[in-house]
Order: sequence, then C-alpha cells, then structure tokens
Amino acid sequence: MKLKLSLIVALALASSASLGAAEKLATGTINVISTTPLPSIGLPLNIIPANIQIFESKDLRNQPGVTFADQLMNNAQGITFNEIQGNPWQPDVSFRGFSASPLAGTPQGMSVYVDGVRVNEAFGDTVHWDLIPNFAIQGMQVVPGSNPVYGLNTLGGALALQTKDGRSNQGAALEAEAGSWGRKRTLAQFGGVSKDGSVDYFLGAQHTTEDGWRKYSPSHINQTFGKIGWQNEKTKLNLSYIGAYNNMTGNGLTPIDMLGGDRDGIHTTPDQTKNYLNHFALNGAHWINNEVMISGNAYHRTSNRNTLNGDANDDFKTYVAGATGSDGAGGVEVNDRDNPLSGFCNPDGQDTLGNSYTKESCAPGIMNRSRLKSRNLGFNIQAAFNQDLLGKKNQLIAGLGYDVQRTKFIQTEQLGNVDAGTASPYVAGDQSGTNIFSTGNSYFASGTRRPINLDDEIETEVNLSGKSKTASLFATDTMSLNQFWHVTASARYNHTTVKNRDALTPSGVGSLSGDHGFNRVNPSLGLTFTPTETLSVFGSYSESNRAPTSIELGCADPAQPCKLPNAMAADPPLNQVVAKTYDFGVRGKVADNLKWNASVYRTMNHDDIHFINSTVNAYSGALGYFDNIGRTKRQGLDLGLSGSVDKLFFRAGYSFISAKYDSDLELVNEVNSTSGAIDDGVINVRKGNYLAGIPKHQFKLRLQYSITPQWSVGSNVIAYSDQFVQGNENNAHNSNTTTSDCNDPGDGHAKCIGKLNGYTVVNLDTQYNLGQGWNVFAKAINIFNKDYYTGGRLAETMFSPAGSWGLADRGVTAVVPGAPPAAWVGVRYEFGGAPEAK
Repeated sequence: MKLKLSLIVALALASSASLGAAEKLATGTINVISTTPLPSIGLPLNIIPANIQIFESKDLRNQPGVTFADQLMNNAQGITFNEIQGNPWQPDVSFRGFSASPLAGTPQGMSVYVDGVRVNEAFGDTVHWDLIPNFAIQGMQVVPGSNPVYGLNTLGGALALQTKDGRSNQGAALEAEAGSWGRKRTLAQFGGVSKDGSVDYFLGAQHTTEDGWRKYSPSHINQTFGKIGWQNEKTKLNLSYIGAYNNMTGNGLTPIDMLGGDRDGIHTTPDQTKNYLNHFALNGAHWINNEVMISGNAYHRTSNRNTLNGDANDDFKTYVAGATGSDGAGGVEVNDRDNPLSGFCNPDGQDTLGNSYTKESCAPGIMNRSRLKSRNLGFNIQAAFNQDLLGKKNQLIAGLGYDVQRTKFIQTEQLGNVDAGTASPYVAGDQSGTNIFSTGNSYFASGTRRPINLDDEIETEVNLSGKSKTASLFATDTMSLNQFWHVTASARYNHTTVKNRDALTPSGVGSLSGDHGFNRVNPSLGLTFTPTETLSVFGSYSESNRAPTSIELGCADPAQPCKLPNAMAADPPLNQVVAKTYDFGVRGKVADNLKWNASVYRTMNHDDIHFINSTVNAYSGALGYFDNIGRTKRQGLDLGLSGSVDKLFFRAGYSFISAKYDSDLELVNEVNSTSGAIDDGVINVRKGNYLAGIPKHQFKLRLQYSITPQWSVGSNVIAYSDQFVQGNENNAHNSNTTTSDCNDPGDGHAKCIGKLNGYTVVNLDTQYNLGQGWNVFAKAINIFNKDYYTGGRLAETMFSPAGSWGLADRGVTAVVPGAPPAAWVGVRYEFGGAPEAK
C-alpha cells in the first residue's frame, strides 16, 4: 500500500507541482492537467470541456525570443497584440477580443496567474508583462471562456504560467545575445537537487538593455527569480521570489505624417515607465491519502510604478482678436483647426472684455508625473477529492481565497512657463501682445519635442489611497457518467469591496473618496463526449465577473472628466462587468504526431466599462470618464492543426473574431468625420458596430525543420486582417472627405484614416548544438520589411508634420508602427548537468 501510495503521489506531484501543469503520465498519451489555479490531482485533458492550449518547456526552448509573450503572439490561437506603449516589454495582448494590457484605461478581460497567484494589478486590473521573468517560465496554458474557477477578470479567458524548479532544470547555463537596436541580453541560471532528493533549488537573473528602434526609446530590463522546494512521499512545498527593476521608454501613438520614412518618429517625449517588484509566493500540496489532496498558496507582492510623460497641454487655450465668438464680447476661444490664427494670453488675469486666463490655458507644454505604490497579499486553499460518487468516477475540488490590495496613487503636473510680463492682456482689435506661437518663444525642445522652460511649481492633481478586498468560495466537480460522457459543473462566489480615500478633497463635490461593494455567484456547466480516446466533443456555458477598480471608480463622473491615466475626478458608482460565454468544440489526434482542434464561442459582456471622452469641454480631447456602456459581444471560431512529418514540425492556427457593440451609445471624437460641429463632437455608435483595435481574421504558422540532429531552422508567419482605429467606433468615418475636422493632403495635412490595413509578417530563427554544452542561435524579424501598424486612434495634435509647434490643432490618425527588419545572435553554454527538462 505504501509503494502504491508513493507512486500515486509522485505522479500527482509531477502533474500538479505548478499551476495547470500538463505532464504525460505512464502511458505517454494522456495529458493530465489541473482544472483550477492551484495544484490539484488533475484530469485527463480530453474530458475537460474547453479548448485549452498548452505550451510546454520544449515549445519555449525551440523558439528563441525576447519574452514569453512573443511565444503567445506567434503561436497561440485567438491572440492578437499591439505595442500601444511603443515598447516590446509593454504589449497590449488580446485573446478572443479581451485585453490583458499594461495601459490604464484599457477594458481588461483576462486574468493572468503565475504559479497560482493572480498578477493583475489592483489599480486597474492591468498586466505588466515586464515583471514576469520570461527566462523562468517552464510552461503555460491559455484557458478560454468565462471560467468562474479562475476568479475575477476572467471574462474572455485566463493565462496560467508555471515557473522552473531545480528538479527539471539541473545544472548551470550562461547565455548572451546581441544585435539590432543596440540590444544586449545576458542570462545566468543554476538549478539542482540535494543528495537525498528532498530539496531542489533554482536561481536565475537576466539583464537586457537596448536603444529601441524608434527615436528616444531606450529600455533597461532587470529580472531575477529564485525558488527553493522540499518534498517527501506525501508533501511538496515551494518558496519562490520574483524581483524586477525596469526602466522603459515607449513613445507610442504618433501621427502618421510625423513617423518619417523609417517609421521611427515620435510625437512628444519622454514617455518613461519605471517598474519595481518584489514578489514572494509559498505553494504547497499534501496528500491525505491516495484519493484526497490539499493544496494552497500564500503570497506577498509589493510593486512601485513611476511614470514621466511630456505632452502637449490638453487644457491649452488661446484667444483671437477681432472675432465674435463664444464669449459674446469680441474674443473667441479657438485652439481648433477651424481658426488657424495667432493667439495671445495673459496667465495672470483678465482682458478688458472679461475673458479669464489661467496658467493652464496659457501653457502649451506640460510634464506629467505619477507614482503608484501597490501592496498585495493573500492566500488560497483547496481540497481535491478523487472518489467515486454514486458508482461513477468523480472528482470534486472545493476551496476559498482571500486577497487584500492596497494602492497609493499620486499624480502631479508641471506646466510650461509663460511669462506674464511679456504676454500682454488681449484687447479687442489690439494684437500688440506677445504671440505665444511666435518663434521667439520656445516651449518644446527641438527634435525631441520634450516640454522645456517648465514652471518651478509642481502641482499635485491626484492623491488617492485605495484598498480592495476580495473573498471567494469556489467548487468544481467532474463526473464521468460512463466511459463516453463527462459532466463538469462549477461555481464561484466573489465578494469585493473597494475603498477610495482622497487626500486632496476628503469629502464633498469632486472628492474621490467612496466605499463600494460587489457580490456575485458565477456558475458554469460543461459536457464532454469522448467516443474514442483520440476524439472528444464538448460544450459549455460559463459566467464570470470583473469588479470596477479604484482607477475606474475614481473617474466615473461625466461632470468632472479626468485625463487618463494622469488624473481622476469624482466617483459615482459603477456596475460590475459580467461575461456570459457559450463554447462548443471538438478536438482529436491522428496518432501522436498529428493533433487538431476546432471551437466556436459567443461571449456577451453586460455593463461593460469603457473610457468615454467628455463633452464638458469641447476642446479637451483627452478628457473623459469611465462608464457602463451596456453590452458588447465577441463571437468567433478557432481552428488548430499541429504535428510532425519526418524532420518537419508544424503548428497552424486560424481565428475569426467578431467583436461588436450590442447596445447603442454616444461617444465623443471631434476628428471623426461624422461628429458634426466642433462644439458637438458626438458620434453615434449603434448595435452591430465593430469594436476598434480587434482584427477579424488572424492566421499563424510555425514551421521548424531539423536539417541535422544538431541544427534546426524555424519560421513564424503571422497574418492579421484590417481593424478599425479607436475613435471610429461607429465604423463610419470617411477618410476621403475633406472637413475642418480632418483635412486632406491638399490642405497640407494628413488624411485621417479610420481603418488600418491588414498585414503579414515573417520571422526566422535557427539553433545549432556545437556539443560539449555549447549552443548558438539567431533570429530575425520582419524579414520582408513589411510596413504596417498594429494599432491606431483618431486624435488631435498641435504639431505640424515637420514637428514644429503649429498655429492650431489638427485632426490626425495616430498609429503604432510595427518594427522594421532586425536580427540578433546569441550563444548559450550549459554545464554541471541538464539545465532544461528533456
């Protein structure tokens, strides 16, 4: 009995030592995978009612890349991306039309777990990919649908990552890589097991630095990871640490006509983010007997995020002499493209007509700074019972979790300094004052367009403390009615409270202070039919929710819009987002060398939360507020085929994603050709309009050929169809129409295109084993020099196509350009054992 129990425990610990681990058991044909964010006994993959995509250690090793996110972008079905931040370590990843983005204000819809700990940040459910050490990832799974077991924010799916340990990565490895954009990367790692086999350990550190392919965009990435584990016949414990100290510059969206021939142009600088992280996690699993297993984790996570952003001031206003306008007295506020005239400003008072001036309205440039401190801790515990019920094979898992997240957010601004002594008050018919557009006044550095001549005073715009608590109970049960039919039922209860405290305005009008509570029970039900061991058909219905975050609740008043992510206003309550998903599919394999899958799905978001541009100030293009906008719908199709033929491995995937609004609403974008008068700016979004930034079609192909046992060559082909830009949510913007809002090239301005073309990018990589532990590798991206954009927005700028401060703002399409051709080479030396699992 002891030998039998030891064997069962060894197999179970191998399959559940980390979140969702998928290890082949004795037969070599059955994948056993955990069905919860914690280690569990595991179930055969073919009876789980979901099209889970699994990427094992060998898949990651076979494609040398900068981040594990590249592996998802290049290979996973249904995943798209754009570099809205303009930095490869800050991608906006989307799965089935749901985002996991580092950008505050993006509607988030994916949960991300590292070794069973949810790493979505508390302040906006954002995901900072640079804080996850890519060199330490052992495997990952993409879990589709609104699976309630994966907790908050699992609207469209979950990403489960597992880290390396010393048992599967024994020995040491040193790695170095260099190439395009001045990129240099170094890595050192070491793992091992004690002599008695009870203790294992793994340590690693990676440093990456580069100049960036776009102007003024250097980055420095420092990641560390360590894990120590202990186990005996019944118990396994792991204590892990993740540390990061990163300094990234990403100059993202830029008007098309300012990019230049090399597509490396920028709008304004700097756009700098510094991320710091200390993350500790304790994971454990213990077998009560050969049918009952208890597992759990506890974590403590501290992170700081500091940003520095140089921008044109959205509050900047000018007055024009001799025009009858909105003040009804002979002067008109005109920082708009209809009136490209010279303006005059007095930052200290009023003109003779009673027009009020403020420092904010007179300063073209502004430097925004923010500091975000997060302190998170929590625990999760569950029990798995692998026992027959009513004479049927059955597995029941029940557990609970508790998370506390504290945040402190401070945002400041430093305005350009406009001297009151030289900027005379405006008097009707008198233009003797200093022209704030004249070449004699400088507000931005030449070339970099960095705000200069800043005022000595730094004003605090936001000082907010937030605390959120989430308590949850969950259970999932899978019963095999017979050898062909399997039923899975799950439910999770989430209770979330969010408390905001405003240090600037503790109470009253404009205060961010508020207490909010959200409760929900999310169910799911799935059925799987397995007529043979190599074929399964499944269907499921599931629900999940996302509670509004501190940043959303702190910017939800239409009467007091904020400039996201730099400031917030008062906070009337928002409803939580609820996603309801239907998923149907089939998967199978022809022997072990050919696998295929197909699935269709439909997800409806209820009370979806979006950032809405504001009409309070007709000239405040970046101001807005969060609001529940009704329903949005994603539905689509995923197809996959993978296998090997002799020396050739291939993986192909096609996805169709139809992401639409399912409710009518009004949005503001003055650049959209349908938005009407400049003091209106409203576009009408109708049910059935497509969401911006989500391509309908995508195709991915991975080919890898072993020329010799030591030398392999691989290629990735990634193709996306066209997509609407943000600001064209009504899908009706006409880029060929000459309007005052969006001028055509005949007026000396760029057209504002409302849709970005599709594109195809081809990458290459190769690896060669020199023997005696030495390996060399190389990779190249965009080898056919495709000129493409991964995202865009209808926007406004005060700069001319040549980059000089203009007489008036103009409508543009700001885009995120795709990277040009680039290549890197590297070498890896392994010694003292086998550092990678074979």
